[in-house]
Amino acid sequence: MSEPRRFGPLLTDNGAAFRLWAPAARRVELIERQRHEMQKLAGGWFEVTVIGARPGLRYRFRIDDEIEVPDPASRFQPDDVHGPSELTDPAFDWRAGDWKGLPWHHASILELHLGTFSEKGTFRGAIDKLDHVADAGFTAIELMPVADFAGRWNWGYDGVLLFAPDSAYGRPEDLKALIDAAHLRGLMVLLDVVYNHFGPDGNYLGRYAPAFAAPAQTPWGSAIDYEVPEVRTFAIENALTWLDDFRFDGLRLDAVHAIIEPGRGLLLKELSERAGALATATDRHIHLVLENDDNETHLLDPKAEPPRGKYRAQWNDDYHHAFHVLLTGETTGYYRDYRQPARHVARTLAEGFAYQGEPSPHRGGATRGEPTRDTLALAFVNFLQNHDQIGNRALGERLTALAPRAALDAALAITLLAPMPPLLFMGEEWGAREPFPFFCDFSGELAEAVRQGRRKEFAEAYADPRSEVPDPLSEQTVRLARLDWSAITKPEHRERLDWVRRLLAVRNEFIVPRLPELQTGPGEVQFDNEVLAARWKFRAGDTLSILANLSDQTKPLPSALLAGEAIWGDRRGERLAAWSVHAAIGAP
Repeated sequence: MSEPRRFGPLLTDNGAAFRLWAPAARRVELIERQRHEMQKLAGGWFEVTVIGARPGLRYRFRIDDEIEVPDPASRFQPDDVHGPSELTDPAFDWRAGDWKGLPWHHASILELHLGTFSEKGTFRGAIDKLDHVADAGFTAIELMPVADFAGRWNWGYDGVLLFAPDSAYGRPEDLKALIDAAHLRGLMVLLDVVYNHFGPDGNYLGRYAPAFAAPAQTPWGSAIDYEVPEVRTFAIENALTWLDDFRFDGLRLDAVHAIIEPGRGLLLKELSERAGALATATDRHIHLVLENDDNETHLLDPKAEPPRGKYRAQWNDDYHHAFHVLLTGETTGYYRDYRQPARHVARTLAEGFAYQGEPSPHRGGATRGEPTRDTLALAFVNFLQNHDQIGNRALGERLTALAPRAALDAALAITLLAPMPPLLFMGEEWGAREPFPFFCDFSGELAEAVRQGRRKEFAEAYADPRSEVPDPLSEQTVRLARLDWSAITKPEHRERLDWVRRLLAVRNEFIVPRLPELQTGPGEVQFDNEVLAARWKFRAGDTLSILANLSDQTKPLPSALLAGEAIWGDRRGERLAAWSVHAAIGAP
């Protein structure tokens, strides 16, 4: 275990100690079967030890004789965000106790939403699907946020009790069982965490700890003031709880560009340093990944072991956006920045980000990004789809509904064979067609505000959005998003799954072992006449080459691009079939 933590209850030999940081409160009581006056300590802390308290005890805090609230660091909420917190025992009988994780270059990730990934929609239900994930060739699963949110279903980004796995998915020990089962199959488990805002229902922090709600606003609510040391400690201890108590192999920090400065820099540096110290103390591989619309290369270092103030990688939206425009022709919204998709695809494969300080038309001409030339390719997680890029559409369509199958197969081959860590969204490996529209389970005025906001957001794209946009509050919308696992038995989906298996097998056998020797700096990529030619060099002298025809017509081999490349040998007189991809690795 890591060093003692300040937030949340602590089991003792004869009971439990309960603590609350409530600088705006005059008086705090702990309410269980009895009332316990909490002692006011320095720095806004309140504390009480309850003799005889054992796991299973349910409790709340009463603030100034006015309101009863759950523990903001509750480890479990059996009756949702407004109910009492439950005292839990962190001990667990880990079967994969010697699991140390995998180095980052092994990562091939399947992102999933617990509530719609399996028929049961639970932690235990997901265990039943892990053999499929491992057999397909993935080395990691990434869970969308599981922190306690209001209602029966949610994407997870409206969490308000960040330490408590949501009871809709099961109990804390069920989540640990899922992680343990994944480790037994050689799979890493990553978790999305949200530190830029709290959800709109069930967050009581502003009443007794107003530093959690800064005057600044994010697109999703009040910002969090990380200039306050206790607030930073809250987030960092939350991260350590997932990494240490639950043994997640890494975290993906959601939308860090929405964390207000200068608190953002303080939080990101301290969180990475503490995670690095945990990795050293436990001799484990721990991976921290960012979502950051600002494209800040200085935060990234995929080689550091363990991470010390830096982050392994960033989700590369530029890669997705460029390929999406190439595959679909859509150029509205943020896709307007990628109206030259060939140029942007080539730059993302060669250098990582497409935007490295250039003006962004979608952002009113503001510059975006930092240069990436000295950053290793492993710092960029590439994907053709994820929960955002599917669910941010009005109907939540996957690319299977928007682009030709042959085109998707070719783009997927490039994504899985390029050096960058690839990520697929659940079901993408077999070409699932289920949409993934946005959904939540609020009530009253908040529910109607979400419903109307969703319609307004897509009013320009749909003439009658009321009949087009799935109701985000409806259980039917959740059912639409649930994966149909029986589809794998159909020939079309079996063929796609076999294609992904073969690609990941090639990646794991021939590419992954060489990635630690990948040379720093950009790859060599050209994309002319709809033909992509890419090459990455390894220090040992090997070269990974990809040649792809990303059009629906046959194309001549681009001899001018490949002059001197003996790897293509006697194929110079051939033509490239439509939507074809050829890869080779070895000494040139």
